[in-house]
Amino acid sequence: MPDSTKDKIKADLQKVKEEGTLRSGRIKKIFSAAISQSISEFKEGSGELGYIIRDTFATLLENVKEKGQNTKEEVTASIEGMIEGISHSQREAIAKTKSEIQKLQTRLDEDENQLQSTVEEALTEIEAVSEKTSSDVRSIVSTAVENIKNSEEVELMKKRYAQLQAELSVLQANLAARYGEPYEEVKQHLDNAKTWYENTKEKSEKKGSTLVEAKQTEFENKMSEAGAAVARKEKELKRILKELWYSLTHSQKS
Repeated sequence: MPDSTKDKIKADLQKVKEEGTLRSGRIKKIFSAAISQSISEFKEGSGELGYIIRDTFATLLENVKEKGQNTKEEVTASIEGMIEGISHSQREAIAKTKSEIQKLQTRLDEDENQLQSTVEEALTEIEAVSEKTSSDVRSIVSTAVENIKNSEEVELMKKRYAQLQAELSVLQANLAARYGEPYEEVKQHLDNAKTWYENTKEKSEKKGSTLVEAKQTEFENKMSEAGAAVARKEKELKRILKELWYSLTHSQKS
């Protein structure tokens, strides 16, 4: 931690002492601001964070001269402030991540719509050209176009889109749970994931693969477990969602 930050903490603590009774709220704000500022000045990494915490807390201990109730309040308030400062810095990063996910969601929708539109336009042009030919040729082209629209290739395109949507929804559920969003929001993301997953499942069933079926069953069980955990507001929800994410992403590798 820079000496200027240490000096500011000491000066702020001294000011609080000179004003009279040590106020935990003021001390909490001092340490929250100091940690938040220090973290922003360092690159991300557990090593730097550990150094910042140790250095900041050492600065407090250097200023604790008397034992008693005031000391207890100072220590408690400083720890609470440091945790608050860490949370503030991380929540800014979280907000950025969520924003990037939303942009990815929008781009995914746009790309999928563009893909569908391009394919539809190509098939329309093909049919338009065939209008100038004989009825037999038009019939052949029409049948070919219809077969392509219902082909496995087009179905796979739709399936992959549904997979990506399901993955995004599970990722959003993980973020919402990890960073204290309401359970209702977590449930909404899980519901979205389930809806998109059902679209991929229907198309996968045609494969008849035992491995695919096993992975589907694993994911569905995890989905049910996550839904039950949300309903009961269980603390292990984060762990279950992490396992759900692993199950989903690995089920798509078959």
